[in-house]
Amino acid sequence: MKAVHFGAGNIGRGFVGLLLHEAGYEVVFADVNAELIDALAAADSYTVHLVGETEETRVVDGFRAINSATDEAALIAEIATADVVTTAVGPRILRFVAPVIAAGLAARPDDAPRLAVMACENAIGATDLLAAEIADGLPDDAAREAIAAKAVFANTAVDRIVPAQDPASGIDVTVETFSEWVVDRTPFAGGEPAIPGAHFVDDLAPYIERKLFTVNTGHATVAYTGFLQGATTISEAIAIPAVREAAEAALAETSAALTAKHGLDPEELAAYRAKILDRFSNPYLVDEVTRVGREPLRKLGRNERFIGPASDFVQYVGRTPDALLAAVGAALRFDVPDDSQSVELRRILEEADPDEVVTEVMGVAAGEPLFAPLVEMVRAAQV
Repeated sequence: MKAVHFGAGNIGRGFVGLLLHEAGYEVVFADVNAELIDALAAADSYTVHLVGETEETRVVDGFRAINSATDEAALIAEIATADVVTTAVGPRILRFVAPVIAAGLAARPDDAPRLAVMACENAIGATDLLAAEIADGLPDDAAREAIAAKAVFANTAVDRIVPAQDPASGIDVTVETFSEWVVDRTPFAGGEPAIPGAHFVDDLAPYIERKLFTVNTGHATVAYTGFLQGATTISEAIAIPAVREAAEAALAETSAALTAKHGLDPEELAAYRAKILDRFSNPYLVDEVTRVGREPLRKLGRNERFIGPASDFVQYVGRTPDALLAAVGAALRFDVPDDSQSVELRRILEEADPDEVVTEVMGVAAGEPLFAPLVEMVRAAQV
């Protein structure tokens, strides 16, 4: 069995690539980072260090690496004969990998089993987005139908904290012990790929939103409120009572929205968010608040970790999500000159009216219940 994985970074090596390797796949890593690909190509193996209350190591070997920027022909040939294609490149990069996946599918024999394609990104419907990018790049309906007959596209929800790595570690990677990879089984119609480390479910939406609106919302809340408190790392930040209280309050609101929207059990959600907060306290994961908080413009988007659950809270619970709004206020004050989106956010706050910020950055229109309180949060951040 063979899997082609786009994105040989820390998540690719320390999470998806590891689970594919342990499932018995020969993993072919594809990336545009020439230095990283050369290092992987020169190595026989790399080590994944799992840290937490207990520590262990896993060795990944038998992999190959292809520079997707300079050796596209080889990558197309690999996709044409693969069983699985996965990505961990970031939602905005999916449009750049779509053409080569389309070319690999076109080169695939008509009688070959359908290729399982799964985008493992921190976004709702990432595989749907990838499939749409592939379809948009094809010339006509006939080409789209031909490609669709050769692939199964399945959405996923992924969860593993992978902090910034020590440059001296080379291609080895350190991750937390906890991980979760949930996959929508319905597109496979009973023929899902053999990946013991993945959990196939019939209804993925609750899992995706539970993860995004608990792990990602909590992580970002700790990062932004911790940044304002002067903390350097996530574990330092969550040890500050005010930061932990802010995260607990925000996640209580997201859990209430998840319960009302999806019927998730409140007690199970309470245990889940407590576990998440404990994960953030892991002293073995040295994760800087500036890394977790980077790209604030994206994280303030309509379907992202703050506005998404806040909208659901208003719709399904019927109250104003004060804690999530406070987290938005903290994100608006994230001022890190090394982060281009932070710099752009500062410029927008200096030049734009509050109404424009809420409409254009957060995707909330005038007249929506969240519009007025968000305008007030922006106005306060502009002072």
